[in-house]
Amino acid sequence: MTVSDQNDSTHSYAEADANVKEFAISRVFDAPREAVFAAWTEEEHIKKWLGPSGFTIPVARINLVPGGMFHYCMRAPNGVEMWGKWVFQEIVPPERIVLVNTFSNKYGNLTRHPYVPDWPLEVLTTTTLTETDGSTTVHLAWSPINASTTELKTFDSMHEAMKQGWNGTFDQLAAYLATISID
Repeated sequence: MTVSDQNDSTHSYAEADANVKEFAISRVFDAPREAVFAAWTEEEHIKKWLGPSGFTIPVARINLVPGGMFHYCMRAPNGVEMWGKWVFQEIVPPERIVLVNTFSNKYGNLTRHPYVPDWPLEVLTTTTLTETDGSTTVHLAWSPINASTTELKTFDSMHEAMKQGWNGTFDQLAAYLATISID
């Protein structure tokens, strides 16, 4: 999808200003790669850890095939709901997931970020999992797709907030992995 307006040029991320950087974050989890992959890709698990602390995932539907999607609702402690979806591009169990991440409505239609109107409509997300001595390193990378110059600047300005958000989410994943056994 391409987004444009009269005051802003539209281009793919590959053509973006060199000052706009991919967002990347990594964390090591004390769990085998297969368990982390299952926690990341199975409805019953992802509902237990995804999102900011205090949020719940009352709706989570995953069709884990290329072209399939994860459509979910994230509910804040005050009851406000945000919907999102991941459209899977590549799945290599248990080592790699490539998807397009978007906000959506409850029907799965693409929407703008509910609080940051200049957030890119689509973000390419690449998640890799590598295992060393029973621990798994998750590396997550985000890059805007077909974003306007304004959206690219917004994305670039939000790296610190994304880092804080993902660190909190990774804390929840670590705590969840410590309580389960996935075979």
